[in-house]
Amino acid sequence: MKKIAIGVIAVAAMIGFSSIFVIDEGQKGIVVQFGKVKRVESGEARLFEPGLHFKVPFIDQVRKMDARIQTIDSQADRFVTSEKKDLIIDSYVKWRIEDFSRFYLATGGGNKMQAEDLLKRKINNGLRSEIGNRTIRDIVSGERSTVMEDALMRMARSSELGIKVVDVRIKQINLPVEVSNSIFQRMRAERTAVAREHRSQGREQAEILRANINRKVTVMIADAERNARQLRGEGDAEAAKIYADSYQKDPEFFSFVRSMEAYRKSFAGGNELMVLKPDSEFFRYFRSPNGTEQ
Repeated sequence: MKKIAIGVIAVAAMIGFSSIFVIDEGQKGIVVQFGKVKRVESGEARLFEPGLHFKVPFIDQVRKMDARIQTIDSQADRFVTSEKKDLIIDSYVKWRIEDFSRFYLATGGGNKMQAEDLLKRKINNGLRSEIGNRTIRDIVSGERSTVMEDALMRMARSSELGIKVVDVRIKQINLPVEVSNSIFQRMRAERTAVAREHRSQGREQAEILRANINRKVTVMIADAERNARQLRGEGDAEAAKIYADSYQKDPEFFSFVRSMEAYRKSFAGGNELMVLKPDSEFFRYFRSPNGTEQ
């Protein structure tokens, strides 16, 4: 009897434990019975919110799915514009499960990886369609937000996966490496040509400034020399006038002063040698104070 009682208690505990399930925070669950999703009277799938719930043991199977917003951040891919130009575009998608029953059936039992693969294809096709209708200038300059909005609307109309696309964003737009290299080379050549032109213009302006300065310097030097000659001439004229006036007032004194000046200059060095006759006119003031013959 004790063994039977223990067995009954064990079976009851197993049945009780199997009839209880817990949905974690951020999840929602559905119950599948004989391969079909259990639904409410309105026909919608019965959703179980986070918390403790009960089910029919050994018959009902609980499928838990993440109810939070998910992110698909795939690698950059190549797209073609309306000009048949290639672009490398890096984008990401925000999505969440809207219809859990449809999501479960469309993805082979709520397989998240399968759902993301299917969603990537749809997003990729939507972006290709939108980018294929626009030029590079439109995409890069002002219509990037329009591309994302149109792609989001296109995804919103596709609900066969039970998924709602919350947001589509283009993170980065690049040109292919081979195109970027050619563009960089062309930009470098253009900048080099512009720099060469600026340098030639600078040299031209430098020559103009240098010529103007040289001309001004030449004119200033000529004016200075002219003024110097004029002042020197005026000074010589004034000196000659003074000498003439002095000579007219006292010719003898003037002659005496001139002779003294000549003596001073002649004997200033102390080692000069002069060969003159004793009766030379040069020594007449040595022979007589008044310069007359003795």
